[in-house]
Amino acid sequence: MKTMNSLRPVWHKAGQLCLALCVTLGSTAAMAVNDLKGGPAVNQIDLHPPVTQIAMDQRTLHYGMMFTCLAIFIAVFGVMFYSIFKHRRSKGAKSANFHESTTVEIIWTIVPFFIVIAMALPATKVVVAMKDTSAADLTIKATGYQWKWGYDYLKGEGEGLGFISTLDTAQREASDSGKPAPVDDYLLKVDNPLVVPVDKKIRIITTANDVIHAFMVPAFGIKQDAIPGFVRDTWFRATQTGDFYGQCAELCGKEHAYMPIHVKVLSAADYTAWTLAKKKELAAKADDPNKVWALPDLIARGEKVYSNCAACHQANGKGAGPIKALDGSPVVLDADHAKQISTVLNGIPPGMPAWKQLSDTDIAAVVTYTKNSWSNKTGQLVQPKEVAALRK
Repeated sequence: MKTMNSLRPVWHKAGQLCLALCVTLGSTAAMAVNDLKGGPAVNQIDLHPPVTQIAMDQRTLHYGMMFTCLAIFIAVFGVMFYSIFKHRRSKGAKSANFHESTTVEIIWTIVPFFIVIAMALPATKVVVAMKDTSAADLTIKATGYQWKWGYDYLKGEGEGLGFISTLDTAQREASDSGKPAPVDDYLLKVDNPLVVPVDKKIRIITTANDVIHAFMVPAFGIKQDAIPGFVRDTWFRATQTGDFYGQCAELCGKEHAYMPIHVKVLSAADYTAWTLAKKKELAAKADDPNKVWALPDLIARGEKVYSNCAACHQANGKGAGPIKALDGSPVVLDADHAKQISTVLNGIPPGMPAWKQLSDTDIAAVVTYTKNSWSNKTGQLVQPKEVAALRK
């Protein structure tokens, strides 16, 4: 590791110089947005600035391999072009007449072998370190949905917390309208970021509810597929506080571009304060499932919960393409509440995810909201105990 650390500044500076030479010279118009700290930069051509040791090692390997290959390329083609030029026929050169050379064959076998070994050893060391998820301070399950992320804190400080992280509604609407918002975090802003403490080993367990997704945060040097029915894991240890961004890196459907990852790294004290506040917030939402709600109160709450649904069904309930409309839907209008409740609880593969992670009250509220919004003026009221009775 000491050797890699000593080479890192050299490879980094050389890499930046090489990449800078690739940029087209000329004037450019002023950009509407700026570089996003912890996220993508305008006209970015380099890797993200690393904030974990693994990401630093990956960067060192990247430049080391690139310049090793570049040196081999220059040496091989340099000899070849020199030979062609020096011994060209127009200068009267005559080709040598020989059958074989044992010395040459030994050299071109041994030299590449040692080059490959020299490249493989540090790469293997980094790969092994990337896969070592043992002794984690905090374990979080990241579940991919079409198209959002669910986070459940399984072990460590904050254990028991869980929430859904969805793309900011305003940015989604801006994208749908074809008028991108001139902000630095366009299509990366979420309502609930993943919050972790600095200088702690964070284990991320990935899985998916519907199709294959991938959890990727470039600044951490992590990318792990999230596969339905399977669990995979990765880890990171952020060395600085701040906001860091990623996206689903697996083509997961038409809303693939709308499931960003926002990780907020806090100091130990700030993280503790966040976990306490979050637990109080969740406790306040832990309603009695036997409580009898009034229609206006459930509709008001359901409107907030519906933000999870609006990404697909749209704010006006009209749906789009294969996404069925809720406005005027026979299932929504049906007096048999069990039909819609079961759909929300269990989903309809492949497009409609299951929403069992929502509380009974939240599901009752959103179902009531859809039954009484837009043209659906049914007057029907769904109580939380109806949802609780249908859970499997």
